[in-house]
Amino acid sequence: MWNVPVDVLLALELDPYPTIGLLVAYLFVAAPLHRAWRSAVGRLRCGRCRRLSRAGALMRREPPQDSQWPYGTFLQRLGPTVRAAMLDLGVRRQVPAGQILIHEGQRRSHLVLIEEGLTKVTAALPDGRAALLSLRVGGDLVGEMSALNDRPRSATVTACSKVRYSAITSERFRGFLKGNPDAALELAAMVADRLRWSNRRRIDFSSYPVKIRVARVVAELSRTHGRQETDGVVIDVRLTQPELASICGASETSIQKSLRELRTDGLVDTDYRRMTVRDLPGLQRLGHIDADDR
Repeated sequence: MWNVPVDVLLALELDPYPTIGLLVAYLFVAAPLHRAWRSAVGRLRCGRCRRLSRAGALMRREPPQDSQWPYGTFLQRLGPTVRAAMLDLGVRRQVPAGQILIHEGQRRSHLVLIEEGLTKVTAALPDGRAALLSLRVGGDLVGEMSALNDRPRSATVTACSKVRYSAITSERFRGFLKGNPDAALELAAMVADRLRWSNRRRIDFSSYPVKIRVARVVAELSRTHGRQETDGVVIDVRLTQPELASICGASETSIQKSLRELRTDGLVDTDYRRMTVRDLPGLQRLGHIDADDR
């Protein structure tokens, strides 16, 4: 506190009495102002520290906000408390694209809760090909049938991207359903929706030509896995034409012809394993999709 005033006064080469008077003035005026300034700065720092501490405490105490699980998935159907309990049931794992989560024909009773990523469900055909049955995303359950009836796996589940999931034993899942009747009802509703979807595909195969079948499947994919952009709805599912052919129940040549016609009609654009729906209402009209199904 003394160094600056003394150096300045000595540099001015004043008489002793004026020098002493200026030092006394500094002590009575500048020094208290300096102390007040330091006190104010200290309060500001402490206040900031307290605010940061409170914010950190809130971040530690409050659970993360619920993710926006896709419509129709099991986790989206549950309430926040039941959903949190479901997420705590299993052991979390992460696998890269191409990894098989469930093998068809195996006798395993655990089920898989997908938390992030995309998977495809396939079944082997007699001629050696694999039929694409469905796609499952974050929030979906797979393997629940074997977990409930202790039968061999009816399909293979493969990761289409990096997938984070929980492996849940059948015993823990059964106990969870017994303790949460609402979750059991939602599981039944989910299974009913999947059965309805399968029945609709069977009707499509026998009732509609290939172009309409493709339009119906693409419209459904845009609803469940679409991302709205300025130029249309981008389907975030990398399907090969053989996979699209298997889910539509048609040959690959017929799929190629139908996609070419849909492009000519201005309804879709296709790129390497990427599809953009340019005119979703027009695609739904072509596919004879009712308003209740949209």
